[in-house]
Order: sequence, then structure tokens, then C-alpha cells
Amino acid sequence: MDSDRKPRTLLEAIRYFGRPGVALEYMKGLRWPDGVSCPDCGACEGDVYFMASVERWKCRPCKRQFSVKVGTVMEDSPIKLDKWLAAIWLIANAKNGISSYEIHRALGVTQKTAWFLLHRIRLAMSDGGFVAPQFSGSAPVESDETFVGGKVKNMSKSKRAQLKAAGKNFERKAIVMGLLERGGEVRAGVVPDTTAATLGAVIEAHVPEGSQVFTDENPSYHGKFMSAFVHEYVNHVDEYVRGQVHTNGIENFWSLLKRCLNGTYISVEPFHLGAYVDEQVYRYNNRKKNDGQRFDKVLGRVAGKRLTYKGLVGAMEAER
Repeated sequence: MDSDRKPRTLLEAIRYFGRPGVALEYMKGLRWPDGVSCPDCGACEGDVYFMASVERWKCRPCKRQFSVKVGTVMEDSPIKLDKWLAAIWLIANAKNGISSYEIHRALGVTQKTAWFLLHRIRLAMSDGGFVAPQFSGSAPVESDETFVGGKVKNMSKSKRAQLKAAGKNFERKAIVMGLLERGGEVRAGVVPDTTAATLGAVIEAHVPEGSQVFTDENPSYHGKFMSAFVHEYVNHVDEYVRGQVHTNGIENFWSLLKRCLNGTYISVEPFHLGAYVDEQVYRYNNRKKNDGQRFDKVLGRVAGKRLTYKGLVGAMEAER
């Protein structure tokens, strides 16, 4: 492969980033296109110098040493950059996701390390869920919800007894709401319920007034908030499509999400579900890009985000 050409396939990426110094230079160029700057005091080129023996920079004014990982999701990770970049390429471009066991075998790290690594990459992939900006309003928006979770009939008696003793409603599944602007992007995230107040708040925050909104027959979509939109719906008891009125687009996204959850990840804890939804949202919203472009976009988002192992498992321990 031409040394000046960016990799376009996984094989090219592994060969390209496996060469000494290439991964560091690539990451440096994406993170500091105008020259390396100190993450503490902001000192720029001339006031910072590179120490090749440890692959770090040192800032003359504040005396701090820093690597290209500092201030990113990779901070404090002993995993080398070439393995990080290979993992990012794999998860950004695997249509149905990639499990921590696959990363563990492919990169030669422990499964626990691979699991933590993937969660940090998911944080970089996140579009912000329902924090993302409003749709353009140029096309109809489809709104729908899906339920995620194991079937009660498949639970063991001991599991049912354990949840019942803890006073938890184990029959209730997690709820994911999604909005899709036709021909454009999807927004999706975990919501606590399907009441008019919850669904209405999400729609009002993301859909410009006067836009067409297509839904199913859910009564929650008939609240007063819908008076600000051109609302039409299909009753799935009688029909699935009426002219351009349908929710087939967002339901297609649900099929992709559930293929990822049921086929690759198998068992996802409720408090981590949002991260897996963000992962699939990223792939869907960047479906028209090629593998290299999706990879570059994730790399461009790693800075300014941090996820510690304690923070990742804290919610899980509290839930239990």
C-alpha cells in the first residue's frame, strides 16, 4: 500500500498501523492538526518537545509530560495505539457489533480488558442520544418504541425468585424510543416509560414545529403536544402502510439493533443498554460512509471524553 494513502480495509489498517511510529503520527495528526499543544496550559509548538524514547511530549512552561492518549477515552490505558486503532476499526465497521471475546482473541488481550476497551470506544461513538440537535424539518419523522429484555418464561425459577424478593418488576422490559428523519439520521435512547409526557418531551426537543410526524396507534401520541405537528398514524391491527404514512424505517432500525443485541452481545445489562444503542445509532447514521471514514470519525471524537472502570461498573454494582 502507498505509504501516503489512508487504509481502506481492515488488512490495510493492520499493516499500516503496525509499522513503528505510524499509529502515533496518525493519531497526532487527527488530534492536533495545527500542532501539538499541552492539555494543561495550552502551550503550543515550540514550547513542547517530543521525547522519542518514551513517545511523550514535555511542556517547557508547566513541565508536564503527556502522551497522545491524555485527555481521551484511551487515557491511562497500557494498551498500545496499534491495538486501540484495530479495535476502533472493528467496532466502527462491524454491522452487527463485535463481542469482547472476539476482540480478546483477535488482539491478544484479556476479555475483561477487551470489554472495558469496547465501552470506551462506544463512548467516543456516541452522538449524544437525545442530546443531539434537532432534525432539519425537511422530511417526515417516524417515531416508535421497542422493548428490550429476556422473556420471563426463559428465566430460571431462582432468578425469578431473586428478583421478586428484591421487589423488582421482572416482567417489565427496558424501553428504547427512536426518532427517524426519512433519508437522514436516527435518534434513539432508553426511556423510563411510554407516557405522553415522556414521548412528547423527546419529540418536542428534536422535531421542529410543523413537521410531519408518523407513528403507530399508541394512545400516548394523541396528547396535546401533537397539535404542534402534522401527525398521522397507522393502526397496525388494520394496516402497516397508508400512502407515505408508516413507521417501517424506524422498525428497520429496531431489527438492526436487536440483531446486534441478540446475535452478538446476547446478554446486555439494563444500565449499559444506552451505550449499545449509541453504538448502533452511530453505524446507522454513518451508513453512507466507507470503513475508513467511519474509523476516522470515531478517532476524531476520542478527545475530551473519559470513562474509568470504576465509573463503568459503578452503576452495575449499585443496581445489584
